[in-house]
Amino acid sequence: MIIVTGATGTLNGATVDHLLKRIPPHQIGVSVRDPTRATHLADRGIRVRQGSYDNPTALRHSFADAEQVLIVSSSDLAADVVAQHRRAIDAAVGAGAQRILYTSAHGTAFGSPYPPLAIHAATEAHLAASGVAWTALRNGFYGDPAQLLGAWQETGVIAMPADGPFSWIDRHDAAEAAAAILTADDPFDGPVDLTLPEPVTLADFAASASEIVGHQIDRAIVDDETWVADATTSGTPEAVARFTLSMFQATRSGHFSVSDPTLARLLGRRPRSITDQLKDLVVR
Repeated sequence: MIIVTGATGTLNGATVDHLLKRIPPHQIGVSVRDPTRATHLADRGIRVRQGSYDNPTALRHSFADAEQVLIVSSSDLAADVVAQHRRAIDAAVGAGAQRILYTSAHGTAFGSPYPPLAIHAATEAHLAASGVAWTALRNGFYGDPAQLLGAWQETGVIAMPADGPFSWIDRHDAAEAAAAILTADDPFDGPVDLTLPEPVTLADFAASASEIVGHQIDRAIVDDETWVADATTSGTPEAVARFTLSMFQATRSGHFSVSDPTLARLLGRRPRSITDQLKDLVVR
């Protein structure tokens, strides 16, 4: 049985949808904090059990009978997420899982300007020490491009701090790749980079946006401290603004500059480009 955590979220909810295209529902289980939000999965024949990264006993019960467990990284900003991840890994080991998979991030390393990368690195280190086969799905960036691009549709300008090359992948491509890895005949061991075939920059986003809307979208570089001051004046808490800034700092120091063909190979096609992704978001 394959057990998936976070299955009521966008990423692993889509992973479960892709798993259902590959294996029967009775071979899939989900571990969720609130089972009432997973009735649509139970109705499809998937085993639903309550589990929380803060409750090792419930978590181990939700992982029972698992051959593989897919652990989604915690988004609880108020928690010690490394400790949460360790509890989830230990519960999977205790439940007898033969392989543990974890949604990590491209560029994972200690010493990066971007704090989540150290969290992922610590989690991967615990996986490596678990004694169980493991796979780290090092996804490129995904999520809400508003954090990345700002109010470009209103202003005609992507006015953000200086950046460097990185991958912005479609979340559904990441989910499809995860399902492919979970059901592959040959296992994927250790870190697996899931990126665009070639990295992009915000200048590339500006070019794609210009193509889509039919008029020029400019890329303007804003000084780091000026950008933080402007963001806080607009109501963004300073800690949040500096967290976002750290992402740009990590891109320009080369932490995300390397690309890998694995995502395209798993999908059997090119991943959705930034132009494809922007087309879904443009207000016409």
